Amino acid sequence: MRMSTRKTLGVLAAAVVLALPVAGGAQSPGNSADAPIAWGGDDVEITPGGFSLIGRAEITQGQNRLRANRVNLTTSNGTNGVERVEAVGEVYFVTPTQTMRGDRAVYDLNTDELVVTGEVILAQGENVVRGGRLVYNVRTETGRMAGAPTAAGNRVQGVFYPEGND
Repeated sequence: MRMSTRKTLGVLAAAVVLALPVAGGAQSPGNSADAPIAWGGDDVEITPGGFSLIGRAEITQGQNRLRANRVNLTTSNGTNGVERVEAVGEVYFVTPTQTMRGDRAVYDLNTDELVVTGEVILAQGENVVRGGRLVYNVRTETGRMAGAPTAAGNRVQGVFYPEGND
């Protein structure tokens, strides 16, 4: 790998992790955007339009982790900025307070939307929501879960545990 390619890859990796959404609010000091960025995969493929981490792909920063079979990053035209991140195959996005799982996830940095599809599971503590498609807006911290096929039709299902009264 040439030195300029290494530098480009480092800038791209940094840009994507800094742009990864944090479900449930702003980053805590332990999850600071200034935290070191680590990434890895069995293989890395670099193209003029971005790069891909292939096989056991993982990007971490602070206490946030994105893991999938493959992570594709698309860069903006002519710049090192990332405009789209696509994770495919056994996708997990984990923060200190939430875990998100799906078959595929796409994060569009232009719209601030993270779309997770497949057998989607969103967990926060013991609380769990299941569906077929989750659309989460990182900027407004709002989301919508669409139903997954069940014997009773398309449904969103969940279990919530109320906090105990002390």
